[in-house]
Amino acid sequence: MVLGEKFGSYLSVNLGFGFGVTMGVHMAGNISGAHMNAALTFTNCVLGRMSWKKFPVYILGQFLGSFLASATIYCLFYSAIIQFSGGHLTVTGPTATAGIFATYLPEHMTLWRGFLDEVIVTGILQLCLFAITDKENNPALQGTQALVIGILIVVIGLSLGMNTGYAMNPSRDLPPRFFTFIAGWGIQVFRARDWWWVPVVAPLLGAYLGAIVYLVFIGFSIPRRPQILENSMKYEDRRTPVLPKTMANPPTTPTPVSVSPANRPSVRTVPPLSDSIHLEHF
Repeated sequence: MVLGEKFGSYLSVNLGFGFGVTMGVHMAGNISGAHMNAALTFTNCVLGRMSWKKFPVYILGQFLGSFLASATIYCLFYSAIIQFSGGHLTVTGPTATAGIFATYLPEHMTLWRGFLDEVIVTGILQLCLFAITDKENNPALQGTQALVIGILIVVIGLSLGMNTGYAMNPSRDLPPRFFTFIAGWGIQVFRARDWWWVPVVAPLLGAYLGAIVYLVFIGFSIPRRPQILENSMKYEDRRTPVLPKTMANPPTTPTPVSVSPANRPSVRTVPPLSDSIHLEHF
Protein backbone atom coordinates (compact mmCIF):
# COMPACT_ATOMS: atom_id res chain seq x y z
CA MET A 1 0.00 0.00 0.00
CA VAL A 2 2.90 2.39 0.77
CA LEU A 3 5.41 1.45 -1.89
CA GLY A 4 3.23 0.20 -4.71
CA GLU A 5 0.43 2.77 -4.35
CA LYS A 6 -2.04 1.32 -6.87
CA PHE A 7 -1.02 -2.25 -5.98
CA GLY A 8 -2.28 -2.07 -2.42
CA SER A 9 -5.20 -0.82 -0.37
CA TYR A 10 -6.38 -0.71 3.22
CA LEU A 11 -8.47 -3.81 2.50
CA SER A 12 -5.51 -5.74 1.12
CA VAL A 13 -3.42 -4.89 4.21
CA ASN A 14 -6.10 -6.31 6.51
CA LEU A 15 -6.62 -9.40 4.38
CA GLY A 16 -2.89 -10.07 4.38
CA PHE A 17 -2.68 -9.54 8.13
CA GLY A 18 -5.68 -11.74 8.95
CA PHE A 19 -4.86 -14.67 6.71
CA GLY A 20 -1.20 -14.43 7.67
CA VAL A 21 -2.37 -15.21 11.20
CA THR A 22 -4.40 -18.10 9.77
CA MET A 23 -1.27 -19.61 8.26
CA GLY A 24 0.54 -19.16 11.57
CA VAL A 25 -2.19 -21.05 13.43
CA HIS A 26 -2.02 -23.89 10.90
CA MET A 27 1.76 -24.00 11.22
CA ALA A 28 2.08 -24.12 15.00
CA GLY A 29 -1.41 -24.85 16.33
CA ASN A 30 -0.68 -28.36 17.60
CA ILE A 31 2.91 -27.58 18.57
CA SER A 32 2.65 -24.57 20.87
CA GLY A 33 -0.97 -23.50 20.60
CA ALA A 34 0.15 -21.00 17.94
CA HIS A 35 1.12 -18.36 20.48
CA MET A 36 2.10 -15.42 18.26
CA ASN A 37 0.94 -12.66 20.57
CA ALA A 38 2.73 -11.73 23.80
CA ALA A 39 -0.44 -10.16 25.24
CA LEU A 40 -2.39 -13.41 24.83
CA THR A 41 0.48 -15.46 26.24
CA PHE A 42 0.65 -13.12 29.25
CA THR A 43 -3.09 -13.45 29.86
CA ASN A 44 -2.97 -17.26 29.71
CA CYS A 45 -0.21 -17.26 32.31
CA VAL A 46 -2.07 -14.84 34.60
CA LEU A 47 -5.21 -16.97 34.43
CA GLY A 48 -3.26 -20.14 35.21
CA ARG A 49 -3.87 -21.70 31.82
CA MET A 50 -0.16 -21.86 31.06
CA SER A 51 2.94 -22.17 33.21
CA TRP A 52 4.98 -19.01 33.79
CA LYS A 53 8.05 -21.13 33.01
CA LYS A 54 6.99 -21.15 29.36
CA PHE A 55 6.46 -17.39 29.22
CA PRO A 56 10.06 -16.27 28.54
CA VAL A 57 10.54 -19.07 26.00
CA TYR A 58 7.37 -18.14 24.10
CA ILE A 59 8.21 -14.43 24.18
CA LEU A 60 11.73 -15.12 22.90
CA GLY A 61 10.32 -17.17 20.02
CA GLN A 62 7.76 -14.49 19.17
CA PHE A 63 10.30 -11.66 19.25
CA LEU A 64 12.86 -13.58 17.24
CA GLY A 65 10.29 -14.55 14.61
CA SER A 66 9.00 -10.99 14.30
CA PHE A 67 12.52 -9.54 14.04
CA LEU A 68 13.51 -12.02 11.33
CA ALA A 69 10.27 -11.35 9.46
CA SER A 70 11.09 -7.65 9.41
CA ALA A 71 14.58 -8.37 8.11
CA THR A 72 13.10 -10.58 5.40
CA ILE A 73 10.64 -7.92 4.25
CA TYR A 74 13.40 -5.30 4.26
CA CYS A 75 15.61 -7.46 2.04
CA LEU A 76 12.84 -8.37 -0.37
CA PHE A 77 11.59 -4.81 -0.80
CA TYR A 78 14.87 -2.95 -0.32
CA SER A 79 15.02 -1.51 -3.84
CA ALA A 80 11.38 -0.38 -3.69
CA ILE A 81 11.94 1.25 -0.28
CA ILE A 82 14.99 3.14 -1.49
CA GLN A 83 13.29 4.27 -4.70
CA PHE A 84 10.15 5.45 -2.90
CA SER A 85 12.01 7.28 -0.12
CA GLY A 86 14.77 8.68 -2.33
CA GLY A 87 17.31 6.96 -0.13
CA HIS A 88 16.20 8.81 3.01
CA LEU A 89 14.62 6.46 5.53
CA THR A 90 12.15 8.54 7.51
CA VAL A 91 9.48 7.96 10.13
CA THR A 92 7.16 10.84 9.24
CA GLY A 93 6.42 12.85 6.14
CA PRO A 94 5.14 12.05 2.63
CA THR A 95 7.89 9.47 1.95
CA ALA A 96 7.87 7.84 5.40
CA THR A 97 8.43 4.09 5.30
CA ALA A 98 8.83 3.13 8.98
CA GLY A 99 5.09 2.50 9.18
CA ILE A 100 5.55 -0.56 6.96
CA PHE A 101 7.16 -2.33 9.92
CA ALA A 102 5.53 -0.94 13.09
CA THR A 103 2.60 1.23 14.16
CA TYR A 104 2.76 5.02 14.58
CA LEU A 105 0.18 7.39 16.01
CA PRO A 106 -1.61 9.47 13.35
CA GLU A 107 -2.14 13.22 13.70
CA HIS A 108 -5.83 12.97 14.60
CA MET A 109 -5.09 10.86 17.71
CA THR A 110 -3.67 11.86 21.08
CA LEU A 111 -1.39 9.53 23.00
CA TRP A 112 -3.94 8.51 25.64
CA ARG A 113 -6.74 8.10 23.14
CA GLY A 114 -4.40 5.80 21.27
CA PHE A 115 -3.70 3.90 24.48
CA LEU A 116 -7.43 3.44 25.10
CA ASP A 117 -7.92 2.36 21.49
CA GLU A 118 -5.28 -0.38 21.81
CA VAL A 119 -6.77 -1.58 25.09
CA ILE A 120 -10.23 -1.91 23.54
CA VAL A 121 -9.22 -3.61 20.28
CA THR A 122 -6.98 -6.10 22.10
CA GLY A 123 -9.74 -6.77 24.61
CA ILE A 124 -12.12 -7.54 21.75
CA LEU A 125 -9.51 -9.87 20.25
CA GLN A 126 -9.11 -11.85 23.48
CA LEU A 127 -12.85 -11.88 24.17
CA CYS A 128 -13.61 -13.34 20.74
CA LEU A 129 -10.73 -15.83 20.88
CA PHE A 130 -12.16 -17.27 24.10
CA ALA A 131 -15.53 -17.64 22.42
CA ILE A 132 -14.01 -19.29 19.34
CA THR A 133 -12.05 -21.85 21.38
CA ASP A 134 -14.41 -22.49 24.32
CA LYS A 135 -15.57 -26.10 23.83
CA GLU A 136 -18.37 -25.65 26.38
CA ASN A 137 -19.87 -22.68 24.52
CA ASN A 138 -20.29 -22.54 20.74
CA PRO A 139 -16.76 -22.98 19.38
CA ALA A 140 -15.60 -22.96 15.79
CA LEU A 141 -15.87 -26.36 14.15
CA GLN A 142 -12.86 -28.61 14.41
CA GLY A 143 -10.40 -27.72 11.68
CA THR A 144 -11.88 -24.26 11.03
CA GLN A 145 -10.42 -22.43 14.03
CA ALA A 146 -7.50 -21.00 12.07
CA LEU A 147 -9.77 -19.59 9.37
CA VAL A 148 -12.21 -18.12 11.89
CA ILE A 149 -9.37 -16.48 13.81
CA GLY A 150 -8.05 -14.99 10.58
CA ILE A 151 -11.49 -13.60 9.79
CA LEU A 152 -11.61 -12.12 13.30
CA ILE A 153 -8.36 -10.23 12.63
CA VAL A 154 -9.73 -8.92 9.33
CA VAL A 155 -12.97 -7.78 10.98
CA ILE A 156 -11.11 -5.94 13.76
CA GLY A 157 -8.78 -4.29 11.27
CA LEU A 158 -11.51 -3.15 8.88
CA SER A 159 -13.74 -1.78 11.61
CA LEU A 160 -11.32 -0.46 14.25
CA GLY A 161 -7.86 -0.32 12.71
CA MET A 162 -7.77 3.25 11.41
CA ASN A 163 -6.85 5.00 14.65
CA THR A 164 -3.64 3.24 15.70
CA GLY A 165 -3.01 0.49 13.16
CA TYR A 166 -4.34 -2.05 15.73
CA ALA A 167 -1.00 -3.42 16.93
CA MET A 168 -2.72 -5.63 19.57
CA ASN A 169 0.56 -7.46 20.00
CA PRO A 170 3.86 -6.36 21.58
CA SER A 171 5.60 -9.14 19.66
CA ARG A 172 4.60 -7.77 16.28
CA ASP A 173 5.43 -4.13 17.06
CA LEU A 174 8.50 -3.87 19.28
CA PRO A 175 10.94 -6.21 17.46
CA PRO A 176 10.29 -4.59 14.03
CA ARG A 177 10.81 -1.21 15.67
CA PHE A 178 14.20 -2.36 16.91
CA PHE A 179 15.00 -3.63 13.44
CA THR A 180 14.19 -0.30 11.80
CA PHE A 181 16.32 1.44 14.41
CA ILE A 182 19.26 -0.76 13.41
CA ALA A 183 18.54 -0.70 9.67
CA GLY A 184 18.80 3.07 9.25
CA TRP A 185 15.62 4.78 10.42
CA GLY A 186 17.37 5.83 13.61
CA ILE A 187 16.24 6.80 17.09
CA GLN A 188 13.18 8.59 15.72
CA VAL A 189 11.34 5.26 15.62
CA PHE A 190 11.22 5.50 19.44
CA ARG A 191 10.78 9.24 19.77
CA ALA A 192 7.93 9.88 17.34
CA ARG A 193 5.12 11.18 19.59
CA ASP A 194 6.41 8.95 22.41
CA TRP A 195 4.26 6.16 21.00
CA TRP A 196 6.57 3.13 21.07
CA TRP A 197 5.62 1.94 24.59
CA VAL A 198 1.85 1.98 24.00
CA PRO A 199 1.74 -1.11 21.70
CA VAL A 200 3.73 -2.90 24.39
CA VAL A 201 1.72 -2.01 27.52
CA ALA A 202 -1.83 -1.41 26.28
CA PRO A 203 -2.32 -4.85 24.66
CA LEU A 204 -1.30 -6.59 27.91
CA LEU A 205 -3.97 -4.69 29.82
CA GLY A 206 -6.55 -5.07 27.05
CA ALA A 207 -6.11 -8.84 26.69
CA TYR A 208 -6.46 -9.35 30.44
CA LEU A 209 -9.60 -7.20 30.63
CA GLY A 210 -11.11 -8.98 27.62
CA ALA A 211 -10.52 -12.33 29.29
CA ILE A 212 -12.13 -11.17 32.53
CA VAL A 213 -15.18 -9.87 30.65
CA TYR A 214 -15.64 -13.26 28.98
CA LEU A 215 -15.16 -15.27 32.16
CA VAL A 216 -17.47 -13.11 34.27
CA PHE A 217 -20.32 -12.46 31.86
CA ILE A 218 -20.23 -15.55 29.65
CA GLY A 219 -17.94 -18.27 30.95
CA PHE A 220 -19.38 -18.55 34.45
CA SER A 221 -22.91 -18.96 33.09
CA ILE A 222 -21.96 -22.05 31.10
CA PRO A 223 -22.18 -25.41 32.94
CA ARG A 224 -18.74 -26.97 33.15
CA ARG A 225 -17.96 -30.66 33.23
CA PRO A 226 -15.65 -31.74 36.06
CA GLN A 227 -12.07 -32.36 35.00
CA ILE A 228 -9.66 -34.81 36.58
CA LEU A 229 -6.05 -33.83 37.08
CA GLU A 230 -3.14 -35.92 35.79
CA ASN A 231 -2.39 -37.51 39.20
CA SER A 232 -5.94 -38.72 39.64
CA MET A 233 -6.98 -42.33 40.22
CA LYS A 234 -7.44 -44.68 37.30
CA TYR A 235 -10.84 -44.82 35.67
CA GLU A 236 -11.56 -48.28 37.04
CA ASP A 237 -10.86 -47.07 40.56
CA ARG A 238 -13.14 -44.06 40.15
CA ARG A 239 -16.03 -46.36 39.27
CA THR A 240 -15.60 -48.36 42.52
CA PRO A 241 -18.15 -47.23 45.12
CA VAL A 242 -16.97 -46.46 48.62
CA LEU A 243 -18.92 -48.50 51.16
CA PRO A 244 -19.35 -47.80 54.87
CA LYS A 245 -17.36 -50.02 57.21
CA THR A 246 -20.52 -51.80 58.32
CA MET A 247 -21.11 -52.93 54.74
CA ALA A 248 -17.53 -53.98 53.99
CA ASN A 249 -18.61 -57.68 54.19
CA PRO A 250 -22.27 -57.71 53.19
CA PRO A 251 -24.34 -60.87 53.78
CA THR A 252 -24.67 -63.32 50.89
CA THR A 253 -28.46 -62.95 50.85
CA PRO A 254 -29.41 -59.39 51.68
CA THR A 255 -32.59 -58.85 53.65
CA PRO A 256 -35.12 -56.87 51.62
CA VAL A 257 -36.09 -53.59 53.22
CA SER A 258 -39.30 -51.81 52.40
CA VAL A 259 -38.99 -48.04 52.16
CA SER A 260 -42.02 -45.89 51.58
CA PRO A 261 -41.74 -43.12 48.96
CA ALA A 262 -42.31 -40.51 51.60
CA ASN A 263 -39.37 -41.74 53.65
CA ARG A 264 -37.09 -42.65 50.73
CA PRO A 265 -33.72 -40.99 51.28
CA SER A 266 -32.36 -38.71 48.58
CA VAL A 267 -29.49 -40.17 46.59
CA ARG A 268 -26.83 -38.24 44.83
CA THR A 269 -23.73 -39.38 43.01
CA VAL A 270 -20.45 -38.28 44.52
CA PRO A 271 -16.88 -38.92 43.43
CA PRO A 272 -14.79 -41.38 45.47
CA LEU A 273 -13.29 -39.97 48.60
CA SER A 274 -9.71 -39.59 47.46
CA ASP A 275 -7.24 -36.81 48.03
CA SER A 276 -5.97 -37.30 44.46
CA ILE A 277 -9.17 -36.08 42.82
CA HIS A 278 -9.93 -32.40 42.45
CA LEU A 279 -12.17 -30.27 40.31
CA GLU A 280 -10.51 -27.71 38.12
CA HIS A 281 -12.12 -24.31 38.48
CA PHE A 282 -12.78 -22.49 35.23
